[in-house]
Amino acid sequence: MKMISFYNGYQIPQLGLGTFLMSPEQAEATVIEAIKVGYRHFDTAQMYQNEVAIGNELKKSGLKREEYYLTTKLGNHHSVEVTKKKIEQSLKDLKTNYVDLFLIHWPNHDLEINLRTWRVIEEYYKKGVFKAIGVSNFTRYQMDNLLEKAVIKPMANQIETHPALSQVPTKKYLDEREIRLISYAPLMRGHFNESPYFEVLAEIANNHKATIAQIAIAWGLNREIIMIPKTVTKSRLIENFAARKIVLTANEMEQIFALNRGRRYYTDPANTIHGDLLE
Repeated sequence: MKMISFYNGYQIPQLGLGTFLMSPEQAEATVIEAIKVGYRHFDTAQMYQNEVAIGNELKKSGLKREEYYLTTKLGNHHSVEVTKKKIEQSLKDLKTNYVDLFLIHWPNHDLEINLRTWRVIEEYYKKGVFKAIGVSNFTRYQMDNLLEKAVIKPMANQIETHPALSQVPTKKYLDEREIRLISYAPLMRGHFNESPYFEVLAEIANNHKATIAQIAIAWGLNREIIMIPKTVTKSRLIENFAARKIVLTANEMEQIFALNRGRRYYTDPANTIHGDLLE
């Protein structure tokens, strides 16, 4: 498995398993099968309510802690005291004393609240509890503000990225600042079966004797993006994992880039109802 390095030198597998909308029961069964396939990077969040299930299965797997990688995310924003309690709860639920990558899940519209939350995350990073830290769903405006005041620069931004939303300007922005892009919703919630996406992706898939899903994943991997496709189906776990072997030509990459429509299938971070201050 190819490893991706953050600017601090810490590495994480480029291809992982996303667990959004997985029930605890689904997460347990899927993690077991994913480990058998070869997955070692598991992406979860407090909001997903499946950290306990994932932690249990990884603990029972027989893998050493250094043999698998965990990404999790802080749900909403809180007081400093409550934020620390939420972090400690995640560590307990995941059955671990450290997290490989910890992210702020959604930005708050109050930029000072984002900074206050970030200060707590920096504290845990300095203690070695988080090996790498970052954000999710931050716009460039929100990131600029955080970068101006952060002591430790975010190492990743997890955002919606797929052929219909290629995020080329945002990736350029992040690359210039040595911040890794992590793609969520890489399979477009199944909308790649619609025109004009289907025709182009199907032709490229045929060239590689692959599926459309594999091509969408490979497109991201070929861009040095960290990809975390989600599935609860064993055959698709295997299929998605095999996408790491697909090398697309420059022409095929350009054909997929041309599909960009700026189309989101999830919440617009600039107008999000998430990221509220709860306590």
